[in-house]
Amino acid sequence: MIEESCNIDDRGSSCCSQQPQKEEINFKDHWDKAYTNSPEEKLGWYETDLSPTLSLVSKAGLKKSARILNVGAGNTTLIDELLAIGYSDLIATDLSEVALNKLENRVGERKVECIVDDLTKPNSLYKISPVDLWIDRAVLHFFTEKKDQDVYFNLLKSSVKINGFVLLSEFNLNGAKVCSGLPVHRYSKDMIANKLGADFELIDSFNHTYIMPSGDERPYVYTLFKKRVSCLL
Repeated sequence: MIEESCNIDDRGSSCCSQQPQKEEINFKDHWDKAYTNSPEEKLGWYETDLSPTLSLVSKAGLKKSARILNVGAGNTTLIDELLAIGYSDLIATDLSEVALNKLENRVGERKVECIVDDLTKPNSLYKISPVDLWIDRAVLHFFTEKKDQDVYFNLLKSSVKINGFVLLSEFNLNGAKVCSGLPVHRYSKDMIANKLGADFELIDSFNHTYIMPSGDERPYVYTLFKKRVSCLL
């Protein structure tokens, strides 16, 4: 049986166990505090095994000069791995300036472009050049309202080049219902395909059980889509 919460660290502090508050949440403060108050390796979404994401990046077959956008990047070590593989045009965006500062300090600000922005109220992200690959691990599922989901997917569709790729990894239908004290919207590959629409072709998908730093399990669905020439063109 899947629990409906996840621990932020092994000491019992909560990444996901607190029930969401009734009052309006300041999401920037929420995520800044998460990255300020706990070591990165204790956060409930911290990965040591990046192979599920990297396998789909490899399947996309991109050139090393490809422009890659990692949304909701936080302080992810995926950026380190992509740099190590040889990718050189990387953008990381997050609502938390604290997280992105940590990322820049670790990998070097010249190696990654960091953009603080809100995926549900984007400003700077609408101004960037189109990308070859959009990567999202565990961000989309936090957008529970349709209006926020619509903004997210409109931004995605306008940001990805024709023949570019979209890699989305979210809690699957057996996943937790609450994470980091916030409700989540769980997905199947068909639900994601429906949100993307007919211009995106499913290349690959699989379920993956992520093991948190606390040892708890979290079921994800991983998907890779390719943007085709619009049938309206």
